Amino acid sequence: MSTGTLLAIIIPCAVVLIALGVTLWMLARRRRLQREFGPEYGRTVEQTGGSLAADRELQSRRQRHDELDIKQLPVDLRREYADRWSRVQERFVDEPESAVAQADDLVTRLMRDRGYPTDGYEQMVNDLSVEHSRTLDHYRSAHAVKARTGGGQATTEELRGAMVHYRALFDELLMPPRSGTDE
Repeated sequence: MSTGTLLAIIIPCAVVLIALGVTLWMLARRRRLQREFGPEYGRTVEQTGGSLAADRELQSRRQRHDELDIKQLPVDLRREYADRWSRVQERFVDEPESAVAQADDLVTRLMRDRGYPTDGYEQMVNDLSVEHSRTLDHYRSAHAVKARTGGGQATTEELRGAMVHYRALFDELLMPPRSGTDE
């Protein structure tokens, strides 16, 4: 066999193998992102218009998150936050709209104390999506209700639901990692 014939066989085979390898790598990365971001992956695909754009967006979120100084809170500060939450819940009975606003503020302060930037809602959601994608819909739902408070636009039942939603993210942000190490 001549060198030209060998090259005509080897080069296309190499191109096919490289293409197959890249495809398998991209599929594995996509599955990893789907597993890591859960329902947030599908939401991002819809928002960005496709899987490749979503993959880039979520990778970007992960990189930004990795640069943040996210920390666990000391036990005494966690207890203080838990006490504050209890007071906010108690207030709900008499002043539901005010309690929802306080719950939103408390979650934001907790995020800030943990090391999350809190400069804008969309960026907060993006930053939370890396570690808290499973409770992110709770936060979105609660925030939407809070945005409608103030003019009696939210029903008491919606406000109650918002408190439950805020609580889901609050608990997740407050708890130490599953390894059980406390600072």
